[in-house]
Amino acid sequence: MNGDLGDDAGIPAEPGPSPRPTEVAPAALRVGDLVQFVDVKGRRYQATLRPGGQFHSHAGFVEHDDVVGLPDASTVLTTKGQRLVVVRPTLSDFVFKMPRGAQVIYPKDLGPILMLADIAPGVRVLESGVGSGALSMAMLRAGAEVVGYEIREDFAERAQANVDRFAGELAADRYRIELRDCYEGIDERSVDRVVLDLPEPWRVVPHAVEALRPGGILLAYTPSTVQVSQVRDAIAEAPFFDASTLEVMQRGWYVEGAAVRPDHRMVGHTGFLTVARRLA
Repeated sequence: MNGDLGDDAGIPAEPGPSPRPTEVAPAALRVGDLVQFVDVKGRRYQATLRPGGQFHSHAGFVEHDDVVGLPDASTVLTTKGQRLVVVRPTLSDFVFKMPRGAQVIYPKDLGPILMLADIAPGVRVLESGVGSGALSMAMLRAGAEVVGYEIREDFAERAQANVDRFAGELAADRYRIELRDCYEGIDERSVDRVVLDLPEPWRVVPHAVEALRPGGILLAYTPSTVQVSQVRDAIAEAPFFDASTLEVMQRGWYVEGAAVRPDHRMVGHTGFLTVARRLA
């Protein structure tokens, strides 16, 4: 959301220690916490709390020192008397605001991917390509161990920085990015899941056969019907079963007293999710 923000508004580059993927956040906000300021119009701004820091917007500024020690989701006043709620951002909040290079997979599809690929604690995942790290963070948050293949160094660095900033040290031993081309092969063996966000995922299907354990799941995220057709053809020729493809629509509702109706706008097509399981 745009506003006349000062130099300290938005997302600072330095990593903060929270929120954590497997740790319940403490009630009080701390120095180093990533927080989100929400104004009366629902506009959201993120910052990392630091001693002597300030959050600036067109509505005035707030001293970070006045925020530290407050309970999560407290209301604060800016120097111009505007009310802001300060809260630790959710993963969904962070994905919408995080620095990015590649187009990200948004929360509308992240949730279904976690369910379709059955991502759970201890599940070993080969992901390619990692883009800006949104899907990596979602899977790490669910407890998976993720190895990412990415051909662009700038994307790999951005994804690693975003993961470090949101997930922190608790995910460090469960996440690794390698600069390599997944089309040329996969070194990992007996992985539980292969999750692809690539222009030509059908080229990876033969490599996924070698990498996946029996019963393992292959999932491909693709924007176009042509890509869906080609990846389904490749899956049909390989030892997979139970293949399916779907897309997720998201429609909000306007609720104001007795006026309850669908929003005039909805989030329609973003991408297709194709999933299949490896035969023994």
